[in-house]
Amino acid sequence: MLTKRVIVCLDVRAGQVTKGVKFQGNVDLGDPVEYARRYYEQGVDELVFYDITASAEQRSLFIDVVERVAAEIFIPFSVGGGIRDVDTMRTVLLAGAEKVSVNSPAVRNPEIITAGAEAFGAQCIVVGMDAQKVETTKAIPSGYEIVIDGGRTPTGQDALAWAIEAESRGAGEICLNAIDTDGVKQGYELTITRMVSDAVGIPVIASGGGGTPQHLIDAVTTGGADAALIASMVHYGDYTVGSIKADMAQAGVPIR
Repeated sequence: MLTKRVIVCLDVRAGQVTKGVKFQGNVDLGDPVEYARRYYEQGVDELVFYDITASAEQRSLFIDVVERVAAEIFIPFSVGGGIRDVDTMRTVLLAGAEKVSVNSPAVRNPEIITAGAEAFGAQCIVVGMDAQKVETTKAIPSGYEIVIDGGRTPTGQDALAWAIEAESRGAGEICLNAIDTDGVKQGYELTITRMVSDAVGIPVIASGGGGTPQHLIDAVTTGGADAALIASMVHYGDYTVGSIKADMAQAGVPIR
């Protein structure tokens, strides 16, 4: 059985790690390189960095931060935010990231997924999805809608259909963030997580809602995810990566 991964997410705004609830009320916390080093030393499996305002502000992301992080840690990390073309992907990968994550730009131009996979391999291309629960309609039969621009712009696009399309276009992994549970620390949105996990053959990362080790256990068992992404529960010192992984292992989850 493949082992499950614990991934820490670092949202970055204006060069600082920041955290909000349901994409609002962000509070700046500190230097992303220091946070990266801390979680690397605690035994995290991977890190994810998002420049959370790059797409909305139509600008390039923080390459200097990518280079500084790559010099400090020796585990896989992915970078997202403001990646709109293959040239930017190349710049990010050459700066030291193992993967690039595309979210809003991929919804606007799905061809970027295929172009990236052809240029660098599917294993380098993560499609980030921000999904919000809505009324079930003919256009959104899953009851979950894709929202882009950091939670600012509803698209009318069905989340499950988009996950399936992203895989068909060459995505190697999906990071599924539930807006309704993001930052609330009451558990992941297991319904859409299970829907997507069952519908695609590529790894799915559950994101949005981790508050206790049991929530991660639920995400990778009931939710069927291959990995669970956390932020608040370690940023604020409630847990360490090591303690979370120990609890997961004790519960019988195959962990690295």
